[in-house]
Amino acid sequence: MNILFLGDLVGENIVPFLQKNLPPILKKYNISFVIVNGENLANGYGATPVLCEKLFEIGINVISSGNHIWDQESIIPYIAKKKSLLRPLNYSNNFPGNGYGSFIDKDGNRVIVINILCNLFMQKSRNAFVQIKNLLENFQLKNNCDAIFIDLHGEAASEKQAFANMLDGKVTAVLGTHTHVPTSDLRVLPNGTAFQTDTGMCGDYDSVIGGDKNSWIKKFEKNNNFQRIKSSNENIALCGAIIKVNKDNGLSIFTDQIIIGKILKNKIPSEKSFVVK
Repeated sequence: MNILFLGDLVGENIVPFLQKNLPPILKKYNISFVIVNGENLANGYGATPVLCEKLFEIGINVISSGNHIWDQESIIPYIAKKKSLLRPLNYSNNFPGNGYGSFIDKDGNRVIVINILCNLFMQKSRNAFVQIKNLLENFQLKNNCDAIFIDLHGEAASEKQAFANMLDGKVTAVLGTHTHVPTSDLRVLPNGTAFQTDTGMCGDYDSVIGGDKNSWIKKFEKNNNFQRIKSSNENIALCGAIIKVNKDNGLSIFTDQIIIGKILKNKIPSEKSFVVK
């Protein structure tokens, strides 16, 4: 089983970019399931039902999110009904939607996807370490599921790395989102959990975290006053990771970073590493 995880999708122009570039990636690497973080789809702030549906139409199975999920009012009734759009698990249960879901990939495997927020330098939510331990009492690899993927949405590298090491050997992958900067530490931890501090963004890297760089400069010059900054859309790159899952134990056999597009040095994994036997 090969699963593709893409970091934060920033700006509406990422949708036609994926419509063109995603299908050949899925074919080349024998991808059976696709997870993306979509909390910045709507010009950098939240997501809309229309944009989500377009992503599902091109082969994306699950959209995870983060602290911007409520930025678009139209998403509230949609997420309440759409099981394949997740909000952070450790938000209050009073919020609509779900923090995790059980899904079936194209080969009939059961994939658990969990979306959770860190706490350091972030909007406060329930303790991620406690919440994930409680949830995982219900799911065990190769007992009642074939893979467990966690989108860990947060700012601090230390918190993400501690979280992943706590779960090493218990879940298939812990993949970081939120900072919009791809880190070079993608690897399989000693007990079989794939981990990357941040998968990066799918967006324009001639920017400041996907937004217009001149607007960001002015924002900081004026004492960081709050303002919404339009996303940049000219030099889009796709960033993420492909994880090969061991069908016998649900852990990761191999993982490789994928970067395709402008500005960043491209990283094109060998398809030989993802041959399904």
